[in-house]
Amino acid sequence: MTHSMTAFSRQDHDADWGRLQLELRSVNQRYLDPHFRLPEALRDLEPDFRDALRNRLARGKIECTLRFDPTRRGASPSVNHARLAALGDALAEVRETLPDATLPDALALLEHPGVLEAPEPDLDAIKAEARRLFAAALDDLAAGRAREGEQLAALIRERLTGIRTQVRAVRDLLPEILERQRTQLLERLAEMRAELDPQRLEAELVLLAQKADVAEELDRLETHVGEVERQLGQPGPIGRRLDFLMQELNREANTLSSKSVVAETTRCAVELKVLIEQMREQIQNIE
Repeated sequence: MTHSMTAFSRQDHDADWGRLQLELRSVNQRYLDPHFRLPEALRDLEPDFRDALRNRLARGKIECTLRFDPTRRGASPSVNHARLAALGDALAEVRETLPDATLPDALALLEHPGVLEAPEPDLDAIKAEARRLFAAALDDLAAGRAREGEQLAALIRERLTGIRTQVRAVRDLLPEILERQRTQLLERLAEMRAELDPQRLEAELVLLAQKADVAEELDRLETHVGEVERQLGQPGPIGRRLDFLMQELNREANTLSSKSVVAETTRCAVELKVLIEQMREQIQNIE
């Protein structure tokens, strides 16, 4: 199955200890190039995330962003009674030394550092949930790359059909091409008859006929088209193979254009180059 390198996924989770949000963003890249932005408390998750990416994806620049908001806590804060008792003893000493001193009210006592304690979040539970979010996001990202890859494959197959149409058109023109070449050769022979001996004329005739023969280029174009079609159905990364095949297709189209002796062949060669370039642009997105 053909896979794109462009996709996006976002996963969220709310719990008593806070909120997690994980985003995966994938764009074109020659190799697999992961980048991570993780909270400091969850930084040790990066090796696991990196290994998971390598096991699922072969190419693409992958940006992974994990956000953790610990402010949404369902558990109520608790009073540190030992701390509060120690603070009470200190206030009693102040009262003995400074009887007229204004003592703090209950709210001020609660605001004193260490008196009111909020429960610390369970990091193990948070990390477990972060791993689950990452796995879900990676599944979603891979599915998105597969969906877009199928769309790209459909676009490429349309261009392959166009190339086959142009190749058939040139094959249909071969009798006219040969006749046009024969006429041109006869005209040249008439001009050179006084200068060249019969053997030299025959050699010239064979050479020019070989230069105008495009059957081999048409055969190779059809072979490359068939290989592109086959690659689109192969499992695993195929982008680099397809890029190489685009180079080969473009080489044959250039040769066909250079051998053209009729306007219709030139037009077909130009159309081939347009179709090949359209495929090449799409293939830049394929894994």
